[in-house]
Amino acid sequence: MDGSSPEVANPSEVSPLTQGHYFTTPLYTSDKPEFLEAAKQVTDEHLEFIRKTQKLDEIYPAHMTANIYTDPRMAAFCQFVGEQSWYILYGQGYAMKNLSTSIESVWCQEHYKHSLMEQHTHNGLIQIVGFYFIDCPEGSSNVMFHDPRPGKVQISLPEDNPNYITPASNVIGFAPKPGQFFFTNSWLAHSFSRHASDKPLRFIHFNMMVVPTAPMSPPAEVV
Repeated sequence: MDGSSPEVANPSEVSPLTQGHYFTTPLYTSDKPEFLEAAKQVTDEHLEFIRKTQKLDEIYPAHMTANIYTDPRMAAFCQFVGEQSWYILYGQGYAMKNLSTSIESVWCQEHYKHSLMEQHTHNGLIQIVGFYFIDCPEGSSNVMFHDPRPGKVQISLPEDNPNYITPASNVIGFAPKPGQFFFTNSWLAHSFSRHASDKPLRFIHFNMMVVPTAPMSPPAEVV
């Protein structure tokens, strides 16, 4: 061959070679509208207090609550998050039989027009992060997930069509909807695009740790 590019009629037929994908980046979603009522009640109360005590930042106009996972109305929500976080890690191949998932933080964020969230990850003991969306008006931010491989991003060529999700993608965005969960590993960087609606975007953000399971004590000997 002379090194020139071949003519390709169908991108799925680029090469006859056997293709395998390894070191993948999983992302998990679930629609759970049954948690919306309790989530709205709890976050309404916490946000009402925050609105009265905190002034909106001019650069990032958003309010964030303190932890809300101790509220009894969030018990079913937190149980679901904890169980799914454990099953995610177990399903990925981690040795989870002597480990349990534990809540590090669960809090609400309410973003106003022009707000955004910069790209970042969560570290320390946190293994799973996620979101549960409550209010998503038209023009809301998209939740964005970024390619975690710095080597690939560094040498990445321009994408043929950024509107398609392909192995060339460096970032993937989703338009969330009320009652929708997103779960992913804490090493995957996430961000939010700029919020364009006059109505606020509201969601719950959660971080899950992994801790050793306490060994069962042997039965006491009766003397």
